[in-house]
Amino acid sequence: MINRFVKSAIILAMLELDLLNLVEKIQNRKAEAQTIELKAAHEGCPTKLYDTLSSFSNQDDGGIIIFGLDEQQDYSAVGVYDVQDLIKHVAEQCNQMHPKVRAMFTICDIEGKHVVSAEIPSMDITDRPCYYEGKGRNRGSYIRVGEADEPMTEYEIYSYEAFRRKYEDETHPVERADINDLDESRVTSYITTLKDGKPNLSQMPDSRILDLMSIVREGKPTLAGAMLFCPYPQAFFPQLGIIAARQLSDEIPANTDGERFQDNERIEGPLPDQLRDAMYFIRRNMRTKTSISPQTGERSDVPEYPIAAIREIVLNALIHRDYSIHTQGKPIRLRFLSDRLVISNPGGLYGRLTLDQLGHVQPDTRNPVIATTMEVLKLTENRHSGIPTIRRLMSEAGLPEPLFENRHGEFRVTLFASSAHESPNGADSTDKMDTAPTTRLDAATKRQAVLEFCSTPRTRNQIAEHLGINSTTYAISRYVQPLVQEGLLRLSLPDKPSSRNQTYQAVQ
Repeated sequence: MINRFVKSAIILAMLELDLLNLVEKIQNRKAEAQTIELKAAHEGCPTKLYDTLSSFSNQDDGGIIIFGLDEQQDYSAVGVYDVQDLIKHVAEQCNQMHPKVRAMFTICDIEGKHVVSAEIPSMDITDRPCYYEGKGRNRGSYIRVGEADEPMTEYEIYSYEAFRRKYEDETHPVERADINDLDESRVTSYITTLKDGKPNLSQMPDSRILDLMSIVREGKPTLAGAMLFCPYPQAFFPQLGIIAARQLSDEIPANTDGERFQDNERIEGPLPDQLRDAMYFIRRNMRTKTSISPQTGERSDVPEYPIAAIREIVLNALIHRDYSIHTQGKPIRLRFLSDRLVISNPGGLYGRLTLDQLGHVQPDTRNPVIATTMEVLKLTENRHSGIPTIRRLMSEAGLPEPLFENRHGEFRVTLFASSAHESPNGADSTDKMDTAPTTRLDAATKRQAVLEFCSTPRTRNQIAEHLGINSTTYAISRYVQPLVQEGLLRLSLPDKPSSRNQTYQAVQ
């Protein structure tokens, strides 16, 4: 039987091999990454690791700091000055974080030089943000953006606090409002529906029910009550609406100059009205194509995007957006572009939910009062089936899968259109998504196709055309960016990732 000392040696050897393989990948791609930070450390221990310790601790995948590789010397191994002293001083810096960071160290030899890695585990979301005690929470909290450590915004720090302490922003009383500002007919209809089939609740006074359901608090409408039942809640919250536009250009303008839009509307009113009016806007701006059945000869109109999928996205944005004071000045945005529809709402994914889990696990609910009330009003089922429904409807329509993005303080959904739909000038065009031989390939095969195609430098448009994908934006977001983040593709202009001259090449 292998004793525990032999087992430890085997595990240690496996860790060293992993580190050697990781170093080789880094040297091939000649770049850091979202989860990798390099420090030369051949002349001494870096004295300011706090930013990276914070940012790695605050992201779901954690990160690894590698000491002994020098970017300035073509990522060659320069070794560390003293292994034991380095580990000691790194551990001391880890202990100056709050909560304390428990790094796991691994050592390997490369050409006779010691390279050391410090694996920084991800902090549980209830312990975030992890920050440097010497600067305090507001100035010592960092987040990883690409290869850089950036200070967290006040809102990002607040988001962790809000989840940990279960802040209920939607139930705060609206000081300037009065209970008479609620639409009596809407409230009466809501209470009647709520009482149906609930004999115990039916015996309570309506005023007590409104208080119990957090529609009213301390004699005033709550934010949820105002957004659901005030005829014009924008009198109290001017930006809690939807800005909808059909843009003439794919460039997203910095202002709302009407000349840049084919159609532009500010959608206001209580949440049920916003949902209704947003759907009016969408139908008005939706392109359609005419399809003739070869079997029956019957004509049918096919919309640019599945209407039911868009309704789910708008509904999710209204219900799950962040209503805290930090985001009350930001509206939901709905933008039609030439080849896609983008809907974004303030507030990233809430709680422990990650993009990979989206649609697969039951999420925490940021605004349970609004969600429950919209269910009572029969505007949503509140069964967490929205994301699977969106994916299914897009697939059934023969369209690319939707793109979900969790950005800094924003959640964004992009639907990509098929160019077989009527073009802006009224002419029909052929959709490469329908004709290209790579369309039927699965995601893994397309990833491999990108890597093989990029054996020589390729532009964005060349990659999209090779994959048979009409939307360059979708092709890059779906297939190229993940390969870049994994270190399998490298950029010709790493300091200018958005440059129009950017090319991508596979790491050999």
